[in-house]
Order: sequence, then C-alpha cells, then structure tokens
Amino acid sequence: MNQAFRSITFALLLASASLSYGQLEGSKPDTQPVNHPVPAIQDTETPAQRDARMQWWREARFGMFIHWGLYSIPAGEWHGQRTTHIGEWIMNDLSIPVADYKAFAKDFNPTGFSAHDIVALAKSAGMKYIVITSKHHDGFAMFDSKVDPFNIVAATPFKRDPLKELAEECRKQGVKLGFYYSQAQDWTAPGGAAAVRGNHNPDTGHWDPAQDGSFDDYLHKKSIPQIKELLENFKEYPVVVWFDTPTKAMTPERAAEVVTLLNQHPNLIWNNRLGGTYKGDTETPEQFIPPQGYPGRDWESCMTMNDTWGYKSFDTNFKSTETLLRNLIDIASKGGNYLLNIGPDSYGIVPAPEVERLQQMGQWLKINGEAIYNTNATLFDVPTGTFAGEKDSHGHEKFVPNWNWRSTTAPNKIYLEIFQWPTGSFHLDKLPRNVTSAYLLADKAHKPLKITKVGEGLDITLPAQPLDPIATVVVLNTN
Repeated sequence: MNQAFRSITFALLLASASLSYGQLEGSKPDTQPVNHPVPAIQDTETPAQRDARMQWWREARFGMFIHWGLYSIPAGEWHGQRTTHIGEWIMNDLSIPVADYKAFAKDFNPTGFSAHDIVALAKSAGMKYIVITSKHHDGFAMFDSKVDPFNIVAATPFKRDPLKELAEECRKQGVKLGFYYSQAQDWTAPGGAAAVRGNHNPDTGHWDPAQDGSFDDYLHKKSIPQIKELLENFKEYPVVVWFDTPTKAMTPERAAEVVTLLNQHPNLIWNNRLGGTYKGDTETPEQFIPPQGYPGRDWESCMTMNDTWGYKSFDTNFKSTETLLRNLIDIASKGGNYLLNIGPDSYGIVPAPEVERLQQMGQWLKINGEAIYNTNATLFDVPTGTFAGEKDSHGHEKFVPNWNWRSTTAPNKIYLEIFQWPTGSFHLDKLPRNVTSAYLLADKAHKPLKITKVGEGLDITLPAQPLDPIATVVVLNTN
C-alpha cells in the first residue's frame, strides 16, 4: 500500500467519528493522555495487564447484539405514521408523548421469549458473546430494576427478567454476556438527555414537559443506580458494558462518577461511548468497516442484518449470508470484532430471516472457524478496496471494498480466505514469512497443495472448484 493511500485512509478514519445515532458518539481514536477527574482502569494498567484483560474478547471475534424493548410493539409505526428511521428511535422521531409511550408497557407480554433458544442461536452461529440492551434511550429497563418502576418486571404483564434468564443460560451454554446501557439519553425520565430533532427544544431535545428536569437528578437517581444494579446483580456478568450517545451532558466530571463504579470491576471491558473524554477499551464503528481497522486499538464493528436495530415489521431488507460472512472475514482480517444485531419482535421471537442467516454463518464457521477465532490481522500490505470519490450517507468519503480475498494470521499459520476463485493458481506477490506447505481448511484430509516459489512471491495450485462458494480457506504453514 503506497503512502498516498495510507494518508487518504487515515484521513477517512479520522473523519469517521460521527456515526448513525445522531452523530453523538464520537468514536475517533484518541491516543493522547488525558487527565481525568477519576483515572479509569485504562489510564493505570500496564500493557500486559491490558492484554490479559482483553484476551478473551480478542479471541472471540464474533458477538451478538440484541436490541429489544418496548419499541418492538409499535414496530416502526404509530397512529398510522411510519418512521423512516431505526425502530428503537420511534419515540423521538415521531415525538410520542411520554404518557403514550409508557402505555405500551401494559401490552408488553413477550411470552415467545426463550433465553435458552437465543443463547443456543448465538452458539449455533459461532458467536462467543452477547450484548443486549438493558435500557435504551426510551428509558425502559429490560430487567428487574428496584431503582425505577418503568421496567419489564414492574410495569408489564410479563413479570419476568430476561437479563437474569439470559445470564443463567449463558452460564449453562458457555457464552459471555454484556449489557448495553444508555447512560445519558432517557426520553421518559425527567431530566434525561434527548437528541434534538425537528421542532424539539433546541437545548434539551425535549418535546414533552414531562421530560423536563435536572440531568444531574436523572444521573444520580436513575442512571448511575441502574448501572450499579447491572454491575452487581448478575454474578460474574456483565463482562462488557456498552455505553451509547453520551451527548454534551456527559461531562468529564459526570462521566467520572460512572468510572468510579466501573473501576470496582477490574476485568470489565467497556467501549468508547461513555463520554467525558474517556476512551474506554474499544472503538465502535457503526454500520461500516474501516478500511484499515484501528491500528493500535481494539475495535468492534456493530452492524444490523437489515436497516434497523430495534424491530420494524416492514423492514425486510436483509443482507445475504454471503455479505454477512464476508463482513466477518473482512473485520477479522483487520483485527476487529463483528457485533451483529438481532431485533426480536414484541413476542420475544427473533425474525426468521435473522435466524436463517445466523445458522448459515455457523455452518461455515464450524468448518472454517480456525481462520477467524484467536487470529490476528493480515500480514499482507494489500488494499482491500478503493475510495469511490463520493460521500456516503454520513458525509464521509465512500470506501468500496473489493471481494477477492482476505487473510488472517496465527503464530505458525497464515489463512487466505478466497472469495473470487482463480483459475489454476493463486499468486501472492510478497510473503511475510517462509511457507513450508499449504492445504484447504475444509479438506479433512489436509491434502497438500502444490506451492511454487516465484521470486519473493508464491503460487499455490488450487483445484478447479472452491469448496465453499462464499469463501474457501487456504492454510499456509509457516516458520
């Protein structure tokens, strides 16, 4: 990759800080030291301690995001009006009054929900961890919160705690569990922050007097106490806390109060969306894969299967299994994780197209997972696409990936995930290691492939047809 391409790519990464949640997160990597009011674990730990803390997450590569809450009842439509935005933002987008939105709770009875089935689905997909919305911006808690009665146990006929049930199933089935929590935005609690849209109050984002109040009161009476509940009431879970949309309200001093809680759980992993200049552990590119990842930072692309996070009954624009799998491979080749979302409906049932695609991804990973899990980024300095010379929907220069091949790395192996099957042989221009032999990962016999060294490069003779039409993996043994 030439220097000009590197410079353009780095500029794109810097420009990619604002993501689709109203450009509130700020995911730009920040490597400059910051004097925080309360030092976070990331400010004080040694590199070795950080490596040990992040080890399981780096090995996992693939996780399940779950956006589920009251917004699954309107399912994208209210009083005959369909939202053109993501389903979980319907209250804000359509300016639904607090009392009307809270009234959904009396009808929320997701008797189709099965923690066992959802954890089993994640496992069958090859996912190693789950992150579920414990409270989204609508303020409704999906757990038995003693802090505020607007929750699934106290306010609905369901009377069950899905997070508790998921925690029990994750223990049984050997899956990690993390919680998403909207720490700043809360559209039903007095004083909670809100994104400004349409004719909302330009300072608070509010559209209903019931939302007015003190943000500090909200923070101290609801947000921080609920975060404490989440950190203390589920035994060894959560292993991840996923914050979101800090807004300008989350100052360094306010964020420091949350960090004081987080520091009491030294193995916890948390993202870069707390706010207040705390950069957390992970970058969180949303709905895109950065051209080069984030060198020197752990990162995780969170993406939807269709066009929404929370369930929308009329959103059937599902990505193909091929696209989803190639996204996973692309992300792993750049040293990142893939957090892929499901959006259960108001009965707690995962839409069939999402189940189908996850199961198909799992079939590929059963055979080829060695090339994904516990691997590192590619050793090859090869561009994975080109810049289109146009802007994407967020105003960034659009990067168009090519889908020829990717590569991941293990201590004594290089994996080549080939998308476009060549005729005859596969050529590598320059080898970063000495290759001693090669075989197809899906070939149980590991029959050696003919390799021919050509200068500093290598030709690998391949069979006429790929073993998998989406991606066939060649393993290079190295020393």
